[in-house]
Amino acid sequence: MTSPLDLAGRVVELVRQVAGPTAEAEVGVEHAELALTRFANSFIHQNLADVATTVRLRLHLDGRTATAVSTVVGDEGVRGLVERTVAAVRHCPPDPGWPGLVPPGAVDGTGNWDEATANAGPEQRADRVREFVDAVGGLEAAGYCRTGRREGAFANTAGHSATGRHTEAMMDGIARCGGADGVARVGSVRLADLHGGVLGARASVKARAGVAPVELPPGRYEVVLEPSAVVDLLQNFAMYGFNGKAYNEQRSFAVPGAEQFDRSVTLLDDPLASPALPFDAEGTGRTPVALVEQGVTRTVSHDRRTAAEAGSSSTGHAVPGGAAMGAIPLHLGLVPAPTTEGAATPGEVSGPGEVSGPVVDADTAALVAQVRRGLLVTDFWYTRVLEPKSLVVTGLTRNGVWLVEDGEVTAAVQNFRFTQSYPQALAPGAVLGIGRYASLQSQTFSSAWWSAPPLRLASWNFTGGASG
Repeated sequence: MTSPLDLAGRVVELVRQVAGPTAEAEVGVEHAELALTRFANSFIHQNLADVATTVRLRLHLDGRTATAVSTVVGDEGVRGLVERTVAAVRHCPPDPGWPGLVPPGAVDGTGNWDEATANAGPEQRADRVREFVDAVGGLEAAGYCRTGRREGAFANTAGHSATGRHTEAMMDGIARCGGADGVARVGSVRLADLHGGVLGARASVKARAGVAPVELPPGRYEVVLEPSAVVDLLQNFAMYGFNGKAYNEQRSFAVPGAEQFDRSVTLLDDPLASPALPFDAEGTGRTPVALVEQGVTRTVSHDRRTAAEAGSSSTGHAVPGGAAMGAIPLHLGLVPAPTTEGAATPGEVSGPGEVSGPVVDADTAALVAQVRRGLLVTDFWYTRVLEPKSLVVTGLTRNGVWLVEDGEVTAAVQNFRFTQSYPQALAPGAVLGIGRYASLQSQTFSSAWWSAPPLRLASWNFTGGASG
């Protein structure tokens, strides 16, 4: 198999041959081997594997820019890709904002690689599924366990090149009891970090504790958000708040230099601590970037185009399709609170005797214990932005909501609809506690990974039942 770097170099040479010496081109190549084991009704019913090499070409010629993608990587395929892109660029509108190419420079290509995960097969994923199913104690179980390896390369006509690789693993499962679902999920660079039995135990007790929920009136409640719910905040912050294009177009709430968040909040985009290649779609090396530091917004994410518009520099956040989507921090995390001696270990599960109600890890249980009256929320879903500038979002709760009284979970609660400004929820004085350990999570086969601890907030605006 041709290496990704050799393939990227071959496309660059073809551009020079077909388009001539004045053409500027950048080429990204990713070879991905991704596999998924699905289970439902407590049985594995599907094993999927996908192996693909993707070539992305962006070409700037005579003041115009065109992009193209191909998964046909033989000699005829890549030549066809180049010829089609050269033909297409002549019909594109002028691009006066073209920022130019990344100049030659060093990129740390070490990556996050685990050999055992890279070579994992369906047997290793099935072991985790078996552990999950055994741990739910006879409840109906469903979900998936996935593993993957990605190797990438970049080259451009300015002489810059970079390579990298990483592995990834994720498990997401539910247990169902009397119409109530309990969920548990976690991801890592290493499959060995995924413990099916721990996740199954957590999901099963949450499911049992979610049966026969009561209805509470809408209103503002103090909340403890589990990591899965915090992930939704991070996703929306990344897409709409710290996106360089949204910032340049004044659609973002972000004001660099202003104290917009509680002082306990630090938001760090850290690809080097997540499954990620060490360079972005433009070949810029990725490094950790603090977007918010102790409550103060420091910067937004930029690619070369948005940085040029803002008079700044790329932060290494270019994504495919960035001309339309902008620059997005796809490895954003809420930095956990400092740990103390005797603190719970990541993934530790509190039993029913320790928390009166659903299983939560000990980290979340410590936040719940501080709540006089409020709600414990597992998940947000189907969230939509109503007002981008202030990032007002509406959505639903899912997979378990519980009433907390005097530090104890006392009753399951029916799902709510909410309407809430996400920055306002984390504003100065609004954050009452942050967990000490973060959970790494991602959607199926996504290249975005989010690092989230549990979070205790003074107020969340629930506006109605799930039906409206």
